[in-house]
Amino acid sequence: MSNIYKNKKYVFLFLLPAFIFLTVYLYYPFFVNIYSSFRSIRTLGTYGNKWNSPWYENYVKLATDPVVRTSLINTLYMIIVTIVGQVGIALILALMVDNIPKGTQFFRTVYFFPIVISATALGLLFNLIFLYDKGMLNQLLEFFGKTDLTDWKNESHALVTMMIPVVWQYVGFYFVILETGLNNISEELYESAAIDGATRFQRVFYISIPMLRNVICTCLTLGVTGALKVFDLPWTMFPKGMPLKQTFLTGTYMYYQTMEAKNVDYGATLAILIVVLGVVLSRLTRLIFRESEDL
Repeated sequence: MSNIYKNKKYVFLFLLPAFIFLTVYLYYPFFVNIYSSFRSIRTLGTYGNKWNSPWYENYVKLATDPVVRTSLINTLYMIIVTIVGQVGIALILALMVDNIPKGTQFFRTVYFFPIVISATALGLLFNLIFLYDKGMLNQLLEFFGKTDLTDWKNESHALVTMMIPVVWQYVGFYFVILETGLNNISEELYESAAIDGATRFQRVFYISIPMLRNVICTCLTLGVTGALKVFDLPWTMFPKGMPLKQTFLTGTYMYYQTMEAKNVDYGATLAILIVVLGVVLSRLTRLIFRESEDL
């Protein structure tokens, strides 16, 4: 067996299938996207008949498009909501579940359940909840005496209405990751702290959270990059950025330009923007929430 590890050709042999897969389904489409962003393309799956005039036309449009600015601002809000809402709530839930003697498996199943439901189905479900007339939320408010119905999908409420389901769906995902990290912390650390007189809060603050530093960093990186490409649930609730294109995110606006407006080349340009932002923001997240090598 030792000869296998000494002979480096076997390493490349086992890495080759993964490299081919990444080349075909990741690197090749990415470079085709770059090429397509300079062409005039109106039909998906083609390379277009001519170059844009000037060839950088889409990048000028990208810098001046007001909807791009709106989608970037909304995506920034989504990133903040992801960090505070998804990862923050998941951390609190994980710490609470980790400190109960029984029922942990039940809570793991309950909190993770929204992840296994189709985002399209969830979008339709929350559309029914937020309906203006006979929606579940307005009916509940009427039951408690509120007479003026609220349009939860108008200009002033649309973003909040869209982000609540996204937070609700993915809290369980980060909860499972953080709960797994808590399970890997040695019980001896808690026992030693308890013998020294540490309270349960002190054990959480000085042992659990510091030992979860790398796991939290991973969750934050996943959350920030995931917020850039979230698509299905927001699109189901607010197709075409309605109302008044105010709810577009970077992912939904890219889809709209590619599939609805038939500006395939401009959609490719938006895709490149998402990739660049993803790389930059993931790197910034790693620098800000730097992982510790001591854990």
